[in-house]
Amino acid sequence: MSLKVEPLDLQRADISGSKWQEVRAEELDIDNVSLAKTKINNVNMSDMSLNDVNMGGINISNANMLGIGIQHANFSHAVIDHVQLFGTEFHNVVLPQEGDGNYNPEGQYKPVSFHNCNLSNGQFNNCDLSNVEINACDISGLKINGILITDLLHNK
Repeated sequence: MSLKVEPLDLQRADISGSKWQEVRAEELDIDNVSLAKTKINNVNMSDMSLNDVNMGGINISNANMLGIGIQHANFSHAVIDHVQLFGTEFHNVVLPQEGDGNYNPEGQYKPVSFHNCNLSNGQFNNCDLSNVEINACDISGLKINGILITDLLHNK
């Protein structure tokens, strides 16, 4: 396929409804642009940097997100389904603090939940697990502070 090379400098332009097909658009600099309701299919976005973006309501499917980094993000009410998380690390995951947009002074938040997940060999360090409920889970080998839970349950 022969491509027509034509750098564009669009400023204060409305290109709503435009279609790009078989376009090479690498190293773009997009600033202060609305891409609301845009559909992106079969696109290489590797090494892309997104900063100060509103991605509320976004749907990502069939995506390779290997090595992705997400910092200072509001993931409230996110649904993550059929995802491989091996080697994934979560740091400083907190409830909203006073001054945050979703802060509730009564502390009433929808609980974080895991359903049908394999978290075997996972580690929780220095985490607030108060009021956590574990139901219908395989807890073989589960330890809290080095003590097997099965030993604690049998010694009741």
